[in-house]
Amino acid sequence: MPRDITEYLREAVARGGSDLHLSPEAPPCVRINGAIQPIDDESLNAECVRNLILDTLTEAQRATLEEEWELDYALQVEGIGRFRGNVHMARGNVEAAFRFITQDIPELETLGHHDVVRDFCNLRRGLVLVTGITGSGKSTTLASMVKRIADTRSGVIITLEDPIEFIFHHSSSLIKQREVGGDTRSFPRALRQALRQDPDVIVVSELRDLETIRIALTAAETGHLVLATLHTPDAPQTIDRLVDVFPADQQPQIIAQLSSSLEGIICQRLVPHADGRSRVLASEVLVPGHGIRNCIREGKLEQIVGLMEIGYRDGNRTIDQSIAALLEAHIITREEAIFHSRDRKTFEAPPQDARKPKSIWT
Repeated sequence: MPRDITEYLREAVARGGSDLHLSPEAPPCVRINGAIQPIDDESLNAECVRNLILDTLTEAQRATLEEEWELDYALQVEGIGRFRGNVHMARGNVEAAFRFITQDIPELETLGHHDVVRDFCNLRRGLVLVTGITGSGKSTTLASMVKRIADTRSGVIITLEDPIEFIFHHSSSLIKQREVGGDTRSFPRALRQALRQDPDVIVVSELRDLETIRIALTAAETGHLVLATLHTPDAPQTIDRLVDVFPADQQPQIIAQLSSSLEGIICQRLVPHADGRSRVLASEVLVPGHGIRNCIREGKLEQIVGLMEIGYRDGNRTIDQSIAALLEAHIITREEAIFHSRDRKTFEAPPQDARKPKSIWT
């Protein structure tokens, strides 16, 4: 017999899972260290899945789901914790995924980030992006950065989220958390208003559209520190994505803004540990110096990786350099190194091969 939704969520958390998936004609499944595992042997029918999901929604949320056919929302479950839910339609049936959000915001150092990411938190202006695929830990990194900023300086931090995930508490800084759909109509509208709310730091949970990107660049250019996430796999593609979303006639202005206001990009991946019981962070970090800013202005993005490889003293590192360090420390397997690297041929070579990336992040 199907259990209550809270029982499934409780078991998912107890097993150390990051996500619970509910789909018709399949058992409830949980993602543990990147792998999907069933919670029960019994599959759920479409009506059961629908009822389980609808029980978590308010009347207003149900109305939005009926109109839009999909919904992002936050779910607080007594005695279990907080979840980010996404309800959607698939072949005419209601399905959902629930991401567990720990409320203990970790310190940056415990996540495996290098010191340069901590340095980004000391910036007073500019744009810093945290990127990666879904499930790569972007929200956790962003929350850790916000916590460090709030604990180490006096100011006003405004977060624009859809939905609100981590709950922050006022410390040295005043933190105002605004949720799209609950506190504001849209990211662009909230971002425009944020500029009138005396912010020192603006946090955008995701740069989704042209107008949000445009206003975020303007905010970064006019004396605010803007932190945001983007679904891109590496630094050059992040820059390309930011520019390419604009019409051709607007791109020269955007390129000029980006080349002057961009202060950092953190592209992260969670790679299975060699022990098979956990995942570790591999990251590409771009700190734009004079050469990289020129490449952005001139559209020579293919040269950025090379400049990052030789610019490690400024804090730059490529994903392959990060993976090489993990491989040399026997933290990940060669198979995972090959799968997650940019240049797979490098890691397919024997360890003594001279082409192997220099390990500089041990």
